Amino acid sequence: MTVSDSPTPMPDERRTQMVELLRRRGPVRATDLADELDVSVITIRRDIAFLASQGLIRRVRGGAMPHGDTPAEQSGKEASPQPVAEESAGDRQRLTIGMVVPSLDYYWPEVIRGVREAAAAAGVRVVLRGATYQAADERRQLSGLMELVGVNGLLVAPTTTGDDGEELVRWLRQAPVPVVLIERAVATGPYREAMESVVSDHALGAAMAVRHLAALGHRRIGVITTLHSPTTPHVRHGWRQACQELGLELDGTPDITTVDQRDPEWIKVMDQALGSCLDTGTTALLVHSDPEAINLVERCQERGIRVPADLAVVTYDDEMAELCDPPLTAVRPPRRAIGRAAFSLLLARLTDQDPHRPTHRVVIEPRLIVRSSS
Repeated sequence: MTVSDSPTPMPDERRTQMVELLRRRGPVRATDLADELDVSVITIRRDIAFLASQGLIRRVRGGAMPHGDTPAEQSGKEASPQPVAEESAGDRQRLTIGMVVPSLDYYWPEVIRGVREAAAAAGVRVVLRGATYQAADERRQLSGLMELVGVNGLLVAPTTTGDDGEELVRWLRQAPVPVVLIERAVATGPYREAMESVVSDHALGAAMAVRHLAALGHRRIGVITTLHSPTTPHVRHGWRQACQELGLELDGTPDITTVDQRDPEWIKVMDQALGSCLDTGTTALLVHSDPEAINLVERCQERGIRVPADLAVVTYDDEMAELCDPPLTAVRPPRRAIGRAAFSLLLARLTDQDPHRPTHRVVIEPRLIVRSSS
């Protein structure tokens, strides 16, 4: 009877069979091992990581090989797949995960810090890559982490919109290692299955801001969001839903999605927004994100509009809101907690022996920090 004819083996039995297969055949791809042992590729990659940490086999690009000479090496033939650069004994004893984020400055440093803290506590190596909000660049970085570094799993905040973004999501869905999305939630496939993710509840955060302003007596609360931010749809959804639930005026209230404050058109749009506030009696604004909110307050001062006496302002992000004059009330997404939770979810996926572990989606609540601008 061949291995493939047998019932699915238990983890210890399966790993023993893997070691024996590798000793007989030399390098074997993870996909071939999965077919041979009738389990998922993800399960095989977890087994490879475990056996490599015990010094029983070596990880190679795309699969595994036994320690020492392989049959292919003995016969003078090139072994395939090719092994990656030799790892140190310390590296072989721990998992390696890859992380790709669209920026290494605004918003993401605290998320990265959360991942690194949790990984350090678990003895897991993190290889970080920064992309440029372009799906092609993100895919290149992800491919490099899998093929050149040989990571066991991926944390990624991918582009999900447009044709390139949708193709990237499909590619991630078929990745040979576990993937956890950070601050992105997507569903794909014929039945719209969700991918594992950890996100801030941005809609709830926006609604918290609206309720805070409404409690202060504001009846017209506008919103300004930036065009290309992935957070924008969630902020606008939470703002609108809360306004409707509270019976606040929406007809004519400023609802503006525009360029960010670095664009030459920003000053013109800002003046139009302030003019709309004065014309409609709008007395409060929710602004995403901090640079736009700070610029708006500066323009208010130039035009003699008092903050918060004439116009209350709440910003969404709280990266630098406290440095404004006056300090800005802000909704603060739980960035460091997002990083810690994303790492924990990926580690659980890598170490859980259940091949039928269900998909997990984690949602974490932001905080409202009340300051002088409201």
